[in-house]
Amino acid sequence: MSLSSHTPADVLSETAFAQISTLARDEAGLVLPDSKKTMVQSRLRHRVTALGLGSYDAYVNLVTSGSGESERRNMISALTTNVSHFFREKHHFDILTKQALPLLQTKARAGKPVRIWSAGCSSGQEPYSIAMSLLHSAPDLAGRDVLILATDIDPNILEKADNGTYSDQQISGVPQEMRKKYFEVKQGQHKVSAAIKKMIRFRELNLLRDWPMKSPFDIVFCRNVVIYFDAETQSRLWPRFDAALIPEGWLFLGHSERVSDDCANRFSSAGMTAYRSTRTAPSQNTQLEAS
Repeated sequence: MSLSSHTPADVLSETAFAQISTLARDEAGLVLPDSKKTMVQSRLRHRVTALGLGSYDAYVNLVTSGSGESERRNMISALTTNVSHFFREKHHFDILTKQALPLLQTKARAGKPVRIWSAGCSSGQEPYSIAMSLLHSAPDLAGRDVLILATDIDPNILEKADNGTYSDQQISGVPQEMRKKYFEVKQGQHKVSAAIKKMIRFRELNLLRDWPMKSPFDIVFCRNVVIYFDAETQSRLWPRFDAALIPEGWLFLGHSERVSDDCANRFSSAGMTAYRSTRTAPSQNTQLEAS
């Protein structure tokens, strides 16, 4: 029997939910407690329908099979929570412009590359907020070697981020001066300017898999991402973030996230959910210089 909007897929069984939970954790580190069963059923309903499957059990058989790799990506996309705002947790952007930026300017003006990573960038507001903060405070960086890598596990949300188009409500957090300078209004929507977009590269990346980036980052934003991971997965990520940073590089986390105690020696507190790597450059301890 084919599915329609009036004939939804059957109820997600406990067994199927357990298999999906295990797969989501193995593939993307997502923790899905029993309380999320209704949410999972709701979010995967359209995938079951789109594939013409008759049940959630049939869907589980697909995503756990050798031929289900493509659909596993769609499943993770459906289960991922994408919530983002411009200049979310404003204190991080104050630290960026008042404390980190002078060091970044010195580095960029010396002809050295500046690299910032927005890990779990969702629909793009975070990397665009970073770029606007930098250019608004230091316009000359537009002509320097400054790049922001924006990554997310969800290819669908990355398309929206790369498009850089937002509604009136979505840009409510952008100061009026920045709206005028860094957005163009087209058909009632606000599109990020070319000057901002050229600073950012959007790429699909699973934080649990290999990180192909070769050069270290001056700053990493990974906010409201690891909250969806269990403690064991988080503990594996902290040393990787430390290794991805230059000595004394900055790490910004979400308001309810903290570096775990077993990795606390790798980072020192630099403000509310802001950290710096405790590794120091060999010759100049107070500068953000790559070793």
